Amino acid sequence: MELLRFFVNNHTEVLELTIEHLSMVGISTLLAATIGIPLGVLLTRRPALNKPILGSANVMQTIPSLALFGLLMPMPWIGERADRLAILALTLYALLPVIRNTHAGITGVDPAVVEAGRGMGMTDRQLLFQVQLPLALSVIIAGVRVATVISVGVATIAAAIGAGGLGEYIFRGLAMVNNQLILAGAVPAAALALLADFMLGTLERAIRSRQ
Repeated sequence: MELLRFFVNNHTEVLELTIEHLSMVGISTLLAATIGIPLGVLLTRRPALNKPILGSANVMQTIPSLALFGLLMPMPWIGERADRLAILALTLYALLPVIRNTHAGITGVDPAVVEAGRGMGMTDRQLLFQVQLPLALSVIIAGVRVATVISVGVATIAAAIGAGGLGEYIFRGLAMVNNQLILAGAVPAAALALLADFMLGTLERAIRSRQ
């Protein structure tokens, strides 16, 4: 009840921090998809690149978020603004599931379907865009879904470098030993993660049912 009263009394700030949080997550997930999907496609065409690309993405996942923020701070232009730094870090964290699922989705397409396409005279490019990517779309969406949920969680840590978002309440609450403030940041962040997971999961199931 007290938490609800807090949201009502501070609705403007809560909305502002939520928009900041959504902005960081949205931009970073879009960038991760823009970079990760082509990389996943590349891995299906150049298997020799699997280890360096997936290995690098795996390494990014193992670096603690605060440590990654610290490593990126000296970078020119990026390190000058906390929001840029946070978006880059979130993008790096979100790459692995997008790359891996894109690769798995395309390689998981029935070889008989691919061979049928080749038998019809389709080029590799036509096979990719007209056969493989459409059939792998639900798996790719599943990767974007995981990346989005990861980004929502990690974005709360971005408040530690002044990037804003719902993590502001969490760190403020920790500094003041105030559980209400901690919950004011944690509850909306959890709700956003659940909502994103539900929406993308619904899209994933809808695509799969049409295939």
